[in-house]
Amino acid sequence: MRGRQRLETDRIIAFRSHWGYQSEYCNPAKGNEKGGVEGELGWYRRNCLTPIPEAENLAALNGHLLSVCVANRKRTIQGKEMTVGEASKHEQSCLLPLAKEGFPYEEVIYPLIVDGHGRVRVKTNWYSAPLSPGWRAAAVVGPSEIEIRHDNQCAARHPRCYGRGHQILNLEHYLDVLEKKPGAMAGCTPLQQWRQAGRWPECLDRIWHQLEQRHGKSAGTREMITLVRVGSVGGWDRLIAAVEEALRLGVTDAAAVLHIFHMPDPQQRRQYALALAEELVQFERPMPVMDEYDLLLSDTRREIQ
Repeated sequence: MRGRQRLETDRIIAFRSHWGYQSEYCNPAKGNEKGGVEGELGWYRRNCLTPIPEAENLAALNGHLLSVCVANRKRTIQGKEMTVGEASKHEQSCLLPLAKEGFPYEEVIYPLIVDGHGRVRVKTNWYSAPLSPGWRAAAVVGPSEIEIRHDNQCAARHPRCYGRGHQILNLEHYLDVLEKKPGAMAGCTPLQQWRQAGRWPECLDRIWHQLEQRHGKSAGTREMITLVRVGSVGGWDRLIAAVEEALRLGVTDAAAVLHIFHMPDPQQRRQYALALAEELVQFERPMPVMDEYDLLLSDTRREIQ
C-alpha cells in the first residue's frame, strides 16, 4: 500500500487494542517525519551499542540493555531542564493507566497434527515432538523459540527457524523408535543435526564404537541409547565428562560410564571424606603399649635360667 496506509494483521490489531492506542504510520524511507525518534535511536546506538555488546544468551543481553535504559533515566537531554526520568514521570500523569494483565507476544497455533515421523508443521518448517502420530498439539511461537504443547503441557522446545521447508529434529525425541530399530541410528537425520550443532563430540563416537565391538552392533547401539537417555535427564556435560573419564581409564561398558556419571564431583567427595572422618573419630583407640609384655618376657627368661 502507498503512503501512510497499512493493512494490519489480526495480531497487531489485538496488541494495540489491548494497550489502548491508535497506530500512526509514516511514509517509507522518510526519516525526517520522525526526527526525534531517529535522533534518540542514533544516540542510543552510539553510546550504548558501540562497541557491540556481547552476552551468553538473549536473556543476558536483554538484562544488559534494561540496565542501560535505567541508567539513561539520569541523563538530561541538551536544552531540557528535567532528566529523562523526571520527564517520564511528568508525562505519565497525562497517559492512560496500563492494563493490569500483560499481552502475550507469542502466537499460539492450534491444532497441529503429529505426522508419522514425529513432527508437527509450524508455519513453514517441521519440528520434532515426542508424541504419537495423529495426536493433536499446539505451538507457542515466539521470536526466538517454539514450544510444542500437548494437553496444556510442554512437550518440546526448539529454536525458531526462519527458513522454509527445514526440519528441526531433536535426537532425544526418537530414542524409543531407535531402540527398536538400532540400525537406523548411525544415519538418522537428528543425529546428523546434533553433529553439525556440536552436540555430539568425538568421545561419544569412540565409546559407541567400543560398545559395538564388545556387545555387537545392535546391542552396542542400545547401550549407547541408554547413555543418551541418562545425558538427556542428568545433563550432557556430566555425561561427556563421564565418557571421557571412562575412555581414559580404558573401560568400555555402559555400566562403568554410569557408575562414573553418578559419582559425586571432587568437592562433594572431599566433603564426604571429611564427614566420614569425623564420624569415625568416636571409634578411634590408642595404639597398644607393649612394654608390659616385654617385662613378662624378661621374667620368663629368668625362670628358665
